[in-house]
Amino acid sequence: MRDRLVGRGILPFLLAVALTSVAGCTSAGRDAAPGPGESDSAPPSLDSRTAAALRAVEEATGKAGSARITSTTVMGAMLSTKTEGALDWAGDSTGTLRITYTGGELAETMRKLGTTTMEARLLPDAYYAKVGARFAEQLGGRHWIRYDYDDLDALPGDSGTYLKDQLRNTAPIPPLRLLLASGDVRAAGEEEVSGVRTRHYSGTVDVAGLSDAALKKQLTEAGVTGETLDIWVDDRNLLVKKVEKARMSTGLMTQIAYYGDYGVKFSVHKPPAADTQDFEDLVKRQEGTS
Repeated sequence: MRDRLVGRGILPFLLAVALTSVAGCTSAGRDAAPGPGESDSAPPSLDSRTAAALRAVEEATGKAGSARITSTTVMGAMLSTKTEGALDWAGDSTGTLRITYTGGELAETMRKLGTTTMEARLLPDAYYAKVGARFAEQLGGRHWIRYDYDDLDALPGDSGTYLKDQLRNTAPIPPLRLLLASGDVRAAGEEEVSGVRTRHYSGTVDVAGLSDAALKKQLTEAGVTGETLDIWVDDRNLLVKKVEKARMSTGLMTQIAYYGDYGVKFSVHKPPAADTQDFEDLVKRQEGTS
């Protein structure tokens, strides 16, 4: 049974859920896009005023260093989740998330394993996922799975490298880079979001027409063909809300995320070693029984 958890993709799935909860499908690693305030030149079709506004939001959000996040994500009939937590990207990315499986085929699979919610911790060296008691029985009674970032290369193809890059870069600025690369963005007026006065920007992304070759390649490999993306920013140029609707090879993915309490201070600790199982050991165990 333990070996089938790896073979059926459930353990890699716990990684993918955390990544999607944090960044949706617009995430771009450091090697795929410049850092805050260093975006490639916007396409000619994007007016200079809108481009300057988006770059200001990218820079301010990047410099804020941390924030609280709540989000809901729906990936067709496959999975629906609700996420609450905090992320810090001032130095080495860290974070703590509580992810609830609210519907879909994979949620039903997890329920059968006694897991309806997952606690996730992001630390500089590894990502930790906590599973329920029934699932833990298949892991020798241990409740935490440790994914060393350098061990993620064991995953098929380039997926491990992709996950490693994204989990080490948690700043919520990929939507801004995607809008800049799309060239199809408009200011959509002012609105109040969660009691905050915001500016609304709306964009449409045609992946085949993106100006950023690295981002285009990344999204294409992820199965994204196009999407609509809306963001709301406050008077400090900080991201307040994001609505992302992506057409993927597996169906439509929709994510609504709210960001707030920028600059929040919090601590993330490693789970007890005696209650932790390494993902690498599980992979080796499967290979040994194949």
